[in-house]
Amino acid sequence: MTGDSGTALAYLLVAVCFIVALKGLSSPRTARVGNAVGAAGAVLAVVVILLVERPDRLLAVLAAMVVGGAVGAVAARRVVMTAMPQMVAVFNGVGGAAGATIAALEMVEGTPDTGRLAVAAFTVLIGAVAFSGSMVAFARLQELMSGRPLIYPGARWVFGLALAATVAAGVWLPWGGPTWLVGALVGLSLGLGVLFVLPVGGADVPIVISLLNAFSGITVAASGYVLENTLLIVAGTLVGASGTLLTRLMAKAMGRPVTNILFGAFAGGSTLGGGAETDRPVRSASAEDVAILLGYARKVIMAPGYGLAVAQAQHALRDLAGELERRGIEVSYAIHPVAGRMPGHMNVLLAEADVPYDKLKEMDSVNPEFKTADVALVVGANDVVNPAARSAPGSPIYGMPILAADEAKSIVFLKRSLRPGFAGIENELLHDPKTTLLFGDAKDSLGKLVTSVKSL
Repeated sequence: MTGDSGTALAYLLVAVCFIVALKGLSSPRTARVGNAVGAAGAVLAVVVILLVERPDRLLAVLAAMVVGGAVGAVAARRVVMTAMPQMVAVFNGVGGAAGATIAALEMVEGTPDTGRLAVAAFTVLIGAVAFSGSMVAFARLQELMSGRPLIYPGARWVFGLALAATVAAGVWLPWGGPTWLVGALVGLSLGLGVLFVLPVGGADVPIVISLLNAFSGITVAASGYVLENTLLIVAGTLVGASGTLLTRLMAKAMGRPVTNILFGAFAGGSTLGGGAETDRPVRSASAEDVAILLGYARKVIMAPGYGLAVAQAQHALRDLAGELERRGIEVSYAIHPVAGRMPGHMNVLLAEADVPYDKLKEMDSVNPEFKTADVALVVGANDVVNPAARSAPGSPIYGMPILAADEAKSIVFLKRSLRPGFAGIENELLHDPKTTLLFGDAKDSLGKLVTSVKSL
């Protein structure tokens, strides 16, 4: 076997690993295996590239890998599940920046191939947008800046002019543009990424993160063409395709087209409401009263949300479910596609608490069951159970598919306060005559409910 054929075979094996990994990650049952297969493929890819492409730079590359690996390992171990979308945003940005940097260096070296120069310019544009846009998204979710869409007079014209200038620079470069134009393209692209994400706020930020993930994959694929590396083209295409599909699925779960999510604010729309805490009266109860309601039910459907993740209350929720099941009560978990802040976020949290997979029911399958449920227990969820999505045309979440918790015979709502959810609007379900609120930290409230149910 020749060296070239051996390298091609190794690249094929890596591509298969990545495809198998994506398939495994599509289900909580196989996610661990899929992640391990993907990691093995990545290690093999790095080894092959080191040995084949640049063996003369082995020490420098290994040193960079050690530093980067150490930073990544510390960050991954310290990040909490509620901050996972922020970490994804950072990873998107780093991937885009890497691809853009490589392409910019290729253009500075002055490769004579016009086609490769054109692809390099495209790589810089998409990669820089992915980087700066991801940093803005990270700052929003980390609450380093306001989560509200930022719209200013003439915003659409500023964005349009920035886009036109960036595209013009990218087109000029391959056809004899001066070298200084590379720096201008980088700067314009970074600014374009910021302008692209600023008008997006509220519950739409995770969708933009998913789109930027697709951008980073496209950047890697394009840089693979510039470097004539098949493996980068394959890996980047897989990331770009999966990120695009995820973006479409999330937009569908929100009940709005991607174009409306990205550019709706330019037309006067908003992804956030007023954000004020309601002063309308609600019915609240003690943990003991709620425990009686739960303990004598026949069927309970639990609807966890981002508040559960913030409180790290998944184990307490599982304990409560266990106590109810020991009393012969049927218990299941209703999972909205964007419960938490990303698809699969809630599934992973509940898997950490050893909740059986067959207890997790997706929105389409569980919604018909709410009519037969004695109690819908909403824990930390807000927008995904808000009836305004069906009944209020002027609402930012109007048209978004929601969990039909309002159709249960009784609703118990665990909330820290009456503050709105991520979309910034009041939840009409709080004022439903069937709703009882239990105020407090979700983990603490669930612990009290477990104790009270045990004493029944």
